Amino acid sequence: MTTQVKKICCLGAGYVGGPTCAVIAHKCPHIQVTIVDLNETRINAWNSDNLPIYEPGLDKIVFDRRGKNLFFTTEVDKAINEADLIFVSVNTPTKKAGMGAGYAADLAYIESATRQIAEVARSSKIVVEKSTVPCRTAESMRTILEANSHDDIRFDILSNPEFLAEGTAINDLLYPDRVLIGGLQTPEGFKAQQALAEIYEQWVPKDKIITTNLWSSELSKLAANALLAQRISSINALSAICEATGADIDEVAYACGRDSRIGPRFLKASVGFGGSCFQKDILNLVYLSEQLNLPEVAAYWKQVVDLNEYQKKRFVSRIIKTLFNTITNKRIAVLGFAFKKDTGDTRESAAITLCKDFIQENARVYIYDPKVSEQQIFYDLSGPEVTYDIKDLKKRVTIVQSAYEASANADAIVVATEWDEFKELDFERIYKSMNKPAFIFDGRLILDAEKLKSIGFRVHTIGRANF
Repeated sequence: MTTQVKKICCLGAGYVGGPTCAVIAHKCPHIQVTIVDLNETRINAWNSDNLPIYEPGLDKIVFDRRGKNLFFTTEVDKAINEADLIFVSVNTPTKKAGMGAGYAADLAYIESATRQIAEVARSSKIVVEKSTVPCRTAESMRTILEANSHDDIRFDILSNPEFLAEGTAINDLLYPDRVLIGGLQTPEGFKAQQALAEIYEQWVPKDKIITTNLWSSELSKLAANALLAQRISSINALSAICEATGADIDEVAYACGRDSRIGPRFLKASVGFGGSCFQKDILNLVYLSEQLNLPEVAAYWKQVVDLNEYQKKRFVSRIIKTLFNTITNKRIAVLGFAFKKDTGDTRESAAITLCKDFIQENARVYIYDPKVSEQQIFYDLSGPEVTYDIKDLKKRVTIVQSAYEASANADAIVVATEWDEFKELDFERIYKSMNKPAFIFDGRLILDAEKLKSIGFRVHTIGRANF
């Protein structure tokens, strides 16, 4: 008989846990969903009118279910104890020090959460690994839970990785390509898989719910992100060839994408990929390959990240060379700071690298992004490469409230994020307000270059030559 889940607890109220469990509460009104976090400020934000993360459609779902069957609290132990099923959705950042620094995932939060479950639980639980983790992490979690469990209490471990794209997370949750549930290949493991599957079946067709063993599920998440990032780095590598030969990267991508074996998705050249997952997961895969004594495999995946860094540096170099080999004291308008449109997330954003390089070249940088806060921008730009002193940073960086304000008296505009509003700007107005010659560097291939040239701009676009 399958365990019927009546109460869910989610450990971690971040980008994965919050939206995922809000949608579960929305689609399963008979299940009580409690999202917990030790960060009181974050929980207060989830309980306010101003949610801590921006995702189109998220606020409507949260406001509809909050206080009914969706709750946000810092009472972690209580929520663990009452739950039938627990999602572990805590942060797994790349290690900054020690063994595997710069590559391996730091599993300290995962282990801490697992130990807390073992210590607090007074009844059997299904524990679901939701965070992106290295292959065989579930084995470590199971070892900890079994070593610390009490009599007559059973813990079943599942892997249920998220496949969300920021900016479309709610749509991805409501209409997923697939839901992956990994479990131990035992009678108890199959029962636990079925219990979680029955939750998703409330709105996801059965043929889209895939069950695998634990290790396949864990590796599938890393593999999916690595393959997507590989496509981006592949088209970005070709964009460099296009700029050198006179080919047009959009035309090349379109021609290749019409091949049904390749398809058009993720063939948009840009200044580089960002986000919380791609780089982290590939580096995780690199470290895993090295630990498994597969150096050639590690080197292959490492090149995807190296190419992404090359693309950003190449773009900066092109900007400096075009601006007569110096940007010292020149005003650079950076449009966009989020790593992609329709999100306020800046993690690993290409804009961070661009702006830091501009600051190091002594430019005056004016930044506008419709969703990223001033506080977040200064946090991202402070560091050893530039300065930890925000006062010093503010001498070189100004955050403004519109693209027009950023562009006024600018020597160049750099499009770093593909926000739709940038396509609709009054570029004749902008051209009049800029220093001449007025340059635009389109790092996202979203602007009409010919129209801009007719206005008077000197336009430089990723993947297109300027000769």
